[in-house]
Amino acid sequence: MKISVIIPTYNEAENIGFLIETLQKFGGVNLHEIIVVDSPFTNDNTFEITKKFDIFFVKSPKSGRATQMNFGATLASGDVLYFVHADIKIHPDFTFDIICSIENGYDFGCYRYQFDSSSFLLKINAFFTRFPFIWCRGGDQTLFIRKNDFINVGHFDENLLIMEDYEFILRANKQLKFKIIPKNVIVSARKYKTNSYLRVQKANFKLMRMFLNGNASQQEMVETYRKMLDYR
Repeated sequence: MKISVIIPTYNEAENIGFLIETLQKFGGVNLHEIIVVDSPFTNDNTFEITKKFDIFFVKSPKSGRATQMNFGATLASGDVLYFVHADIKIHPDFTFDIICSIENGYDFGCYRYQFDSSSFLLKINAFFTRFPFIWCRGGDQTLFIRKNDFINVGHFDENLLIMEDYEFILRANKQLKFKIIPKNVIVSARKYKTNSYLRVQKANFKLMRMFLNGNASQQEMVETYRKMLDYR
């Protein structure tokens, strides 16, 4: 089983090198390819860093994480797509875990996570990622799915500027069997360090309500998030 890793990036020069190194170190024979799909508005040296590695780097034709991930999926030739954010520290067993999950009858899934922080409050947040509720999900947990299933479900919704991963999981869950791998990836706590824990929790709660209620436009949601948090 061949796994294609797809990494959407936007000014991720600080993180992309380490992620690629660890993917290649632990990927083994089942790691088929790594595809970095960079935003057209990136203005750092992400590309120069990726040139050091045997990976496929491409500029997305349009900005937006949903568009970048979809574009990467069209280029991927593996059996399984594995979407990973650039600031994530992947689990060393990722290829083994993904293949075992699929061989055991699961169609798509993610990991639990823990933060790169000793904060007790963030440990509480991480604890809840073991539960199958949509508010416990997110792109930071990474996402694997067979390519054929990704095509059949209908890709990420490129009309979404935010919450594209939540929408995709809700839609895919209607057709496919979801697996939460009982191991952790490591998530950056940079959003919490830039803002306070309470500010981030309030913003996340507000956005989730807007998303689930379905009565707010994407632009309203993006503007609300930017007003509530200092976060790119």
